[in-house]
Formats: sequence, C-alpha cells, structure tokens
Amino acid sequence: MAASFTDPIDGKLDMGEMIAENPYAFLPIPIILTEPAIGYGGGFMGMFIHESKEAKEKRKKLALESVDGGAKLIPPNFTIAGGAATENGTWFAGVGHRHTWLNDRIRYLGALGYANINIDIYKGVDQFSSDLEFESQTKGYGGLQKLQFKVADTHLYLGISQLWFRTEIGAKEPVVDNVIQTLLGDKSTSSALGFIAQYDSRDNLFYPKEGGTAKIEYLFYRSAFGSDYEFNTAEVDGEYYFPLADTWTLGVAASYQSLTGEDETLPPLARPYIEMRGIARYRYQGDYILTTQGQLMWQVTPRWSLQGFVGAGSATDDAQDLYQETEIAYGVGFRYMIARRFGLHTGVDLAFSDEDTAFYFNMGSGF
Repeated sequence: MAASFTDPIDGKLDMGEMIAENPYAFLPIPIILTEPAIGYGGGFMGMFIHESKEAKEKRKKLALESVDGGAKLIPPNFTIAGGAATENGTWFAGVGHRHTWLNDRIRYLGALGYANINIDIYKGVDQFSSDLEFESQTKGYGGLQKLQFKVADTHLYLGISQLWFRTEIGAKEPVVDNVIQTLLGDKSTSSALGFIAQYDSRDNLFYPKEGGTAKIEYLFYRSAFGSDYEFNTAEVDGEYYFPLADTWTLGVAASYQSLTGEDETLPPLARPYIEMRGIARYRYQGDYILTTQGQLMWQVTPRWSLQGFVGAGSATDDAQDLYQETEIAYGVGFRYMIARRFGLHTGVDLAFSDEDTAFYFNMGSGF
C-alpha cells in the first residue's frame, strides 16, 4: 500500500498507480466551499478511473519513460460521485460519467443529481420585478447528456445535448414566495434538446499546457420536450494555452451566453450569469453574458505550480450594452500534480472582487 502512493520516478506522493491498478480505488476530492452565494461548507467526491488492460499498460509504460508520459494519451473513462452541503441549508448529491469509444471518436457525458439550493437572486422572475432582490429556495432533481462524434481525422466534434430538471421553486420572504407560486406554480419542469459543436486540441483534458478548445452549444426549451417554459439558450466559449517557456504557460478564456425567445416568466435560476472565481454565482444575471479571463501559470517544480489570474465580465438584458458595466475578479492559486500518469492536478485558488473574497478547491486549471 505504501508503494502505491509513491511515484516510481520521483518518489513523491502520487495516487496515479493506486487508482489505475486497484479497480475499487478512487481519487478522493475534498470539496471546500466558500462560494459567497451559498456560504461556507464542504463535502466529498470520489473519482473512479475505468481503463482497458491494454490502455492501462500503455499508459504505465509511457509514465515510466518520462515525466509527462501517459498524460498526453486519450483521457481515460471516469466516474465522479459525491455531494456537499453549506451553512445556509444548501446541499447537493450527484454522479457523472464520461466515456469514449473507438479511439476517442465518440464521446459521451452524462450526469444525474439532486439539489436543495438557497441562493440570493438579484433579478426578478418577471418583467414587473426586475430589480427585486430575494433569497430563492430551489430543490429538485434532473440530469444532462451530451453525445459527440469526431469529424474524420480533425479536432472537430459534432453532437447533440439534452437537459431535464424537475424543481420546486420558492423564496424565504413570504410575499415574494406568494408571487413566485402565483407565477410559476409549486413545481416546474425545464427540458431542452439542442446541438453542440466543439473543437478540441488540448494536450491534456485535466490540466492542459498547450492547445485549446472552442465550443458552441444551442438548446431549445420546448413543451414538445416536456418543458413548462419555451426559450432558447446559446453558449459560445473557449480556452487556449500558450507555452511561453519551459516552465511558463499563458491561458486565456472567453465565454458568451444568451437567452432569447423567452416566456414572460422564467424560474429565478434559468437566466445566465457571470461565472468567474471571486464573483458569487447568480450575483449578476442577464439575457446576455460575456466574460474574458487570463491566467499565467509557472511550473515551479515538476509537481508544484503557481498561477495568477484576472477576469472581466458583463451582464445585461441588451446585447448592445455589454461591457458598459464591468465586474472584475482576480486572484492567485497553486496546483499539485496528484496523479502523474493521468496529468491530474489539484489545488486551491484565492479570488477577490469588489463584493467578495473566496477560495476554491479546484481540479484542473480553474477555467
């Protein structure tokens, strides 16, 4: 057991051998929540790796030959399961699975979960309460699926995306709760079907240092799919990593989201929001969201890296008004390579904005 937690090349703490060789082993992922929107809390997730015997032996052989050996191979299939809770009564539990077939020519991602979310909302549920701030209470269950197919021998993947959630919506304040119940009812269903196109040239899924990805996803929420609301959402996002030197990498990311053709009344959590480290989730919502981020990563040692990041985001109900008002967030963090043969990194980010300060326990780069 002691050997399974030690890397054969550098002798450092490493869980790659344990989770690869033991079919019942998993990578423990502690969840430390300081998300300003839901308060302090924590939980636990477990990451299970699924590889064929041939893929396992190939990855192990390359990992013994070089420091980054194995990390640049096709990502393994994996399952993540667990949950967390916070001081304000928010809690969630779920399971997700990612699988590929035919040498990564077919990709599948699926997730199921249940959540009880108590979160401050700064946008109303209809046109008459657009400036109303209240603590929403949403609980329910649902899931999502994405199936993608590689186009010839390119980096392009095309596919379909599906989402379904059944929720109960309310508010802590009695007056607001009565308004929500009148407008939305006791329970509601959000169901969508759409398409997804993605370009992916990253050298590693978990912690890339070269290449990038760009994705376009468009979802149609329709009663024909079982939805109580009819609207469309579009998301265009991407990230790219530029090696500046042997130990320095610059990462850039951008995201655009829109909500169009909406019903007059939508659930509080339906609208897009600025999502960046240092800014509370759902603090800034709108029909149009645009964010840009940059991150400089310094590989101090083969195991340890430091990073500094900054981002700017804008939320508005009119696309022409984007970036007339801008929210800025920035911070620093570190990563430790916990499973070298897979390129898995884990660490902590400390982020700041005008309203909040928070730290995040992250897997991967943080984008």
